[in-house]
Amino acid sequence: MAMLRGRGYASVNYPTGMNLGGDPSQALIHSTTMGNFVVSLSSVDVGQGLKTVITQCAAETLGLPCENVIIDTADTDTGPHCMGTFASRGTHRVGNAVIMAAEEARQVMLEVAAEELEVDAADLEPDGTGYIRLKGAVEKKIHVSEVALAAHFKRGRTISGRGIFLKEKSDPVPETGEMDPDSCQAHACTVADVEVDDETGEVRVLELHNVYEIGRALNPAIATQQVEGGAWMGMSHALFETTEPYYPLRDHGPASFTEYLIPGPADIPVQESVFLERPAASGPYGAKGIGEMTANPPIAAIANAIFDACGVRVDTMPFTPERVLRGLDALRSGDRAAESTSS
Repeated sequence: MAMLRGRGYASVNYPTGMNLGGDPSQALIHSTTMGNFVVSLSSVDVGQGLKTVITQCAAETLGLPCENVIIDTADTDTGPHCMGTFASRGTHRVGNAVIMAAEEARQVMLEVAAEELEVDAADLEPDGTGYIRLKGAVEKKIHVSEVALAAHFKRGRTISGRGIFLKEKSDPVPETGEMDPDSCQAHACTVADVEVDDETGEVRVLELHNVYEIGRALNPAIATQQVEGGAWMGMSHALFETTEPYYPLRDHGPASFTEYLIPGPADIPVQESVFLERPAASGPYGAKGIGEMTANPPIAAIANAIFDACGVRVDTMPFTPERVLRGLDALRSGDRAAESTSS
């Protein structure tokens, strides 16, 4: 009986978006009478932090604090068009659309501010705190709330903008098969350290080290949570999740999702996550997609670590104790056969 340790590596690259009819997303933005900006979307935040990142994109483009941005995710009946929250496309597609809409709204905002300050709009800039100031003369400024009031009640202007990001479908070249199916590709590598009990076949993941190249991490804290949550999900796929076969009888299988086996707090390994930033030319402020890829490299890294620890090559998920033990039995049988042949 021994506790065997091993280390495994795995790397992936993952496309952003899909090659279907342009894969578009739209965004609308308008200011309220008090200078807040409402971003209207049909894009759904499913817990990955889309609202936060889109707020950042809008605020950065407008030159205003994030507190001045309100995200309104309506529905497909009343909101602007979006293909959906999938294909790791949310930040990339929606972020680009929001930046386009915010640029249009920003220009109107500066024009109204210029009228109020009696200067040229090209000589104005937002200062990031809510004021719009004259370049080189910071004392000459006006607050965005005053600009919004003037636009609505004095100038008769609508401070608003529209944006849509579209990547046209790419058809393969018949002679070569060459095509351009995605907008950019992110890359990742995971190193897994595991412990294998050669008596029970149980595998325990000790540490996961994740390195991700995702263009630019617009919100590093949320990106880290996504990477480490995805790694937990990948570990769950690798070692726990299955409905059958169950032994010795199928009756022993889970009758509902309350009995479905997933790792608990005691199974969560130590994690370290690092980002390499290589901004993508097509991404909002350089960002690429990250969502779905985070569950992928831990699976193969764990499989390779099991092989490094005990010599068993598992290729069917989940890597259950039974499968590891069967592999160990096969290795031991091979060793005995080799010994008997040599003697």
